[in-house]
Amino acid sequence: MSTRRSRRKLMSEINVVPYIDVMLVLLVIFMITAPLQQNNGVEIDLPVTEGNPIEQKETPTVVITINKEGRYYLSENGTKNIVVSKDDLVLKIVTLHNENQQLQVYIRGDSKVEYGHVVRIMATLKHSGIARIGLITTSEG
Repeated sequence: MSTRRSRRKLMSEINVVPYIDVMLVLLVIFMITAPLQQNNGVEIDLPVTEGNPIEQKETPTVVITINKEGRYYLSENGTKNIVVSKDDLVLKIVTLHNENQQLQVYIRGDSKVEYGHVVRIMATLKHSGIARIGLITTSEG
């Protein structure tokens, strides 16, 4: 009885199929989670209106968000929303406006927030000398 050992040739290629599978799974995960990160963390239901979107200018912007409980959030030049009181909000915006007279202020009010909250903040800002105030809504369709 002779035992014969056959020598197998070693395979010197890398199997890339599992790596492609992992890459595709990661791609799908990133495609699903990327739009979810756009919200900045404040849940609001914007009012629906008819109208054309405004052009974005290179001027510094501040976005005031008022949620349905009437809490104020401040976001400047795309930073995350921070919770602020009404007095601190106005003081911060007036300070930013004094640094740059071209400051544009946008108000995002939840559709369920009392109308008085939005009007009071607009009136306070106008009274403080800030003229560039806009409202953010969502379009129909």
